[in-house]
Amino acid sequence: MMEFNLLLVNDIRNILANGTKDENPRPKYEDGTPAYTYFVNHVVRTYNLQTEFPICTLRPIAWKSAIREIFTIYQKPTNVISEMEDMGVKWWNDWNIGDGTIGHRYGYTVKKYDLINNLINDIKTNPYGRRKIVSLWQENDLRETDGLAPCAFLTIWNVRGEYLDMCLIQRSGDMITASGAGGVNEVQYACLQMMIAKATGYKPGKFTHFVANEQIYDRHIDAANELINRANAQKLDLSTCNGHYDYEFEPVKMNFNPKSNNFYDFSIEDFSLENYNPIKPQLKLELGV
Repeated sequence: MMEFNLLLVNDIRNILANGTKDENPRPKYEDGTPAYTYFVNHVVRTYNLQTEFPICTLRPIAWKSAIREIFTIYQKPTNVISEMEDMGVKWWNDWNIGDGTIGHRYGYTVKKYDLINNLINDIKTNPYGRRKIVSLWQENDLRETDGLAPCAFLTIWNVRGEYLDMCLIQRSGDMITASGAGGVNEVQYACLQMMIAKATGYKPGKFTHFVANEQIYDRHIDAANELINRANAQKLDLSTCNGHYDYEFEPVKMNFNPKSNNFYDFSIEDFSLENYNPIKPQLKLELGV
């Protein structure tokens, strides 16, 4: 069984045992109730994309939708909700600021500063430079409009021989919904790393995910315990998880086989998963907005 399940369950247990409850939370549930969380600070996970792909199997991960969202941010960058929906990303309407957009956020910032073209050109022309930073946290943009501040907001890229390594910095992570080990955010950014590596002539290498504040919402605790129960049913030895694990089963493999090396030609059809058999049913997770 995959180490991502072990990492996720260990992180869940850590929050449930040692987490701090927040005060005066900004998000609210649909019924208006404050969405409290239990959190820990400074969670770090590292993967080698040559030998593993971070996707949890304790519940189904909507990996195609996750990659489509990456397209709306970095490949065909937009902050217009209708355009995001046309690309298969259907969940941003709760963050509509009233003009049909999510504000000057995410794709807006990537497009405004030409962040991806700058990154690709820098990797190609100055591979060992140490300034390959893509930041969605632009103070002017954040001040210009309302909108949800970017959660996964910074990537740092480094060439290492034939490999392209990447570090993702996330200010806040909803562990069960998206940010946990093998969750939506790690699927997204591992695939972005594969895309940028292909576009620049490298192999995807080390992927490190740093979450400054990772939390479990109070209404997700039952779901968190269900994930623990599913892990127990799989007889996972949680005490052995030290960041590496010897697979007893064939690991999940993400294949990426585009017809072109042009970043802007890549499509969801270029990705496929092998050996992905997540445990069902899907969990019901109420969002704090």
